[in-house]
Amino acid sequence: MSVDRVQEVEETDGSREGVTAQAAAAVRTYAVAPGVRLNVRSGPGTQYNLVRVLPEGVRVPIYCQTPGTTVSGPYGTTNIWDLIDSGEYVSDAFVHTGSDGYIAPRCS
Repeated sequence: MSVDRVQEVEETDGSREGVTAQAAAAVRTYAVAPGVRLNVRSGPGTQYNLVRVLPEGVRVPIYCQTPGTTVSGPYGTTNIWDLIDSGEYVSDAFVHTGSDGYIAPRCS
């Protein structure tokens, strides 16, 4: 699955200058809980392989969300998992989204 969801849009004068910068700015990122080195998994659950560990103080994009293993963290207990890159998921319990529910489309 590709997580590249931004489409280039031709401006009315035919110029594409600045479109890439605008598209990059359109991707919202969310802070990982302070002091946490967050495990990134290959699927939406703790039973999936560990892909990498994010360092403290990072921000992550959320392309879509899906239910998975229930996890408790600094931001509550949830079964919501966030797709942060192609094939890379983190538990929403460790990401400050400002909501206890879904804030992005469901992954397909």
